[in-house]
This record gives sequence, structure tokens and C-alpha cells, in this order.
Amino acid sequence: MADGAADNTFDIVILGGGSGGYACALRAVQLGLSVALVEKGKLGGTCLHNGCIPTKALLHAAEVADNTRESETFGVKASFEGIDMPAVNTYKDGVIERLYKGLQGLIKSGGITVVEGEGKVVSAEGGGGTVEVDGTRYTGRNLVLATGSYPRTLPGLEIGGRVVTSDEALGMSEVPDSVVIIGGSVIGVEFASVWRSFGSEVTIVEALPNLVPLEDPALSKLLERAFRKRKIAFKTGTKFTGVEQTDNGVTVSLENGDTLETDLVLVAVGRGPRSEGLGFEEAGITVDRGWVPTDERLRTNVDGVFAVGDLVPGLQLAHRGFAHGIFVAEEIAGLDPMPVVDSGIPRVTYCEPEVASVGLTEPQAKEKYGEVETVEYNLGGNGKSQILATAGVVKLVREKDGPIVGVHMIGSRFGEQIGEGSLIVNWEAYPEDVAQFIHAHPTQNESLGEAALALAGKPLHSHA
Repeated sequence: MADGAADNTFDIVILGGGSGGYACALRAVQLGLSVALVEKGKLGGTCLHNGCIPTKALLHAAEVADNTRESETFGVKASFEGIDMPAVNTYKDGVIERLYKGLQGLIKSGGITVVEGEGKVVSAEGGGGTVEVDGTRYTGRNLVLATGSYPRTLPGLEIGGRVVTSDEALGMSEVPDSVVIIGGSVIGVEFASVWRSFGSEVTIVEALPNLVPLEDPALSKLLERAFRKRKIAFKTGTKFTGVEQTDNGVTVSLENGDTLETDLVLVAVGRGPRSEGLGFEEAGITVDRGWVPTDERLRTNVDGVFAVGDLVPGLQLAHRGFAHGIFVAEEIAGLDPMPVVDSGIPRVTYCEPEVASVGLTEPQAKEKYGEVETVEYNLGGNGKSQILATAGVVKLVREKDGPIVGVHMIGSRFGEQIGEGSLIVNWEAYPEDVAQFIHAHPTQNESLGEAALALAGKPLHSHA
């Protein structure tokens, strides 16, 4: 390993210690490269501290609350007394802390130089670049930009008081009586699910025609049906026009003239790239509306400068960041790794019921291939799903007489089934390939096999 400590010159300087940055650092030192990792906050970034992990901890607490309320359905007598938010937060923070300590141990044992403080790119030319932190400069033969993202807001909508983003929502000490959520995509529906399980009255306002609008239309339709059953209100195809706070609540105005009175407003309109004020453009790095464009090998327009994770246009997912970071480390080491393709990345929305997908939706597949074949296997025929009392479907999309190009699932706990879905799509499996493999009974995983059997023309527990 090259010694970078003496003159602050390293094989790689990474700006940002979130999913993409720390994955790049860990893989790089495994490959014998010297690494400086610059992070102004805590290692682990948004995913560990303000995103994936804390929200999923809240969603598990919400699942426990629902199970307690519904226990008599299963012959179990239990009483639901309410939500103790300080105790929920203690549980959530404990999960984060254990993972954070584990990550710190990995970084330390890897021999990575961690630089604490706010970094700024001051040079990026002639291969690599230099980052300055509190007056000290760190030069990398290669520079990796991994500065992540932040919660977006909307023009004219000021965050503060009773109007919050996901960052503030994760630290709340009490459950609001009512919430209006602006945005019906992943973040919006996950918080809607949590707060409804905790006892709040919830209304989602989504400008596009459907909830989770990037998913296959079949999943959007079924999620909306499930939310109606849970008494989660939503207004789709509707934009908000204004928010007015008072001492007692918030009034949300919509473009159709309706108003909504609520205790809290969550702004969940996606996340924006964190690039402003970090010296990128001054150093000659192309920035497009905040994003840093790259080629398929994650190279920016400047030689020796790479970008990874949420900073790069495309899916904003922690596991995409991990994959990007590993790819760039291996690229720098000369291993010629296979590029990361967004269409092959699995996606999970962890509301109740969970939405899980990988590959092309049916409309996308029709646009690409023209003629496609699909099957929807209803979970009414799946034994384990009936035991768990969940409804939903597994939908497979294949190119006509070709491989499966999309797997789309909805149902309780179905995020756990996306691993096989990812293998099916990325290995370009045919329905006949999947159908020949035995899936354990009774499992929810079995539904993937049943869907493949149906698409192969030999359905077992479903109609042809």
C-alpha cells in the first residue's frame, strides 16, 4: 500500500463518507490503494443516520403496533395502549448506533485516513484532484465525489415550525394527530404508513396521477387500494399551491380550490444532489442542475475525477451507492469491472404493504420491445401470504418469447423476495428456467416460482 500520510498525497481522495464513499474506501484498501476519506458529519451518511436505517426502524415499530391491534384476529389477546415516541426513538437510535460503531471499526481496521471536516475541491486537473479541509490540502491521484443528497423543498415553501422534511420527521418526540404529506413517492408513502400505524390521520397530496408513480401501474393501483383500506387518504393529480401556519395548525391549499387543515406538513418531494458550494464547477467539473454527469464508468469530464451515488443522475438508493463505490475502486485499480446499470437495480418501498421491483415496468418493456407477455400471480393462492393475512400480487414481464425483464411485487414483507427477482432479471432468465427450480413450501418466495410456472404455460396454484 502506498503511504499517503507523510505528504497528504493518496491514491484516492474521497469527498463524502456515505454509502458510495465508504464502500469505495473499503474496496480500495482491499486492493492495496491508499485512501483519504473526507466527511463533515458522521460516517455512513444519509442512509445510516437520516434515511434507510431510521425510517425502516420506525416502520418495524409501526408493524409491531399493527400486529398488536390485530392480535385477536390470530387468537392472541393483547391490548394496544399507544405509542411512546421517546422509547421508539431510543430503539431507533440504538440500531443506528450499533451499525455506526461497526462501520467505524471497519474503516479503522482498513487503514483508511479519515479526515473530519467540510471539504472543498480546490483543484481537479492533470489527473485526480485536491480537496481542502480546514486549511489543509489532500491530493488524490484519483478524486471521487460522493457528497450525496438532501431533502428537496418546493418554491415558496419554507421549512420550519409545523412544516418539516424527512430529517425533522425522524426526530419527532410525539405522534401528530394529523399529517398532510406533499409527495406520494417512496418517502411520502413510507411516512404515511408509519404515522397511520401510529394513529395519525394522514392525507397524501401527489401531483402525478398515481402513488409511487415510477412503479408498474399494477402496483400503484394495488397500493392505492391497500391505503384506502387502511384509511390513508390521498389526492393524486393535484398540486399544492400554498401553506399557511398558525399557532394551532397548518392550512394547505390545493390548485383545485380545496384546503386541508392539519397539525403537520411533511414535504416529501424527493432529494436533490449535494454539490453547491463544494468547488466542483470552479475546478472545471461539469455540473448540470446540481447533478454531476458521468459516463457509464462513472468518470466525470475531468480526467481522474469520478462521481458516485446520489450525486449522479438516476436512482437514489443506498445500494446503488455501494455498487458505484465498489465499481470505482475496482476501476481505479485496473480490474475492468462491469458497469452498474440502473435498470438492473432492485427497488423496495417499505410501506405496508411493501412494494418491491426490479427491471422494466410493463409500459417500459412495451416501449423497448414492442410485444411483451405478462402474468400476475395473486397472493390469494400463496399459503404463507394467507397465513400472514396479506393481499398482493407478483407480476412478471417478459419480452415476447424471451427472458423475464421485469419483476414487480406487492404484499407484506415482499421486500425480502427481491433478491431472487434481481437474479432473474440480471441473469436474463426465461420463465421456463425459473419454473424448473423448486421453491420451498409454504413460503412467500414460492409465489415467484408460481408466477414463473404460469408464464411458462403450466400454472399450479393459479388459473392459466
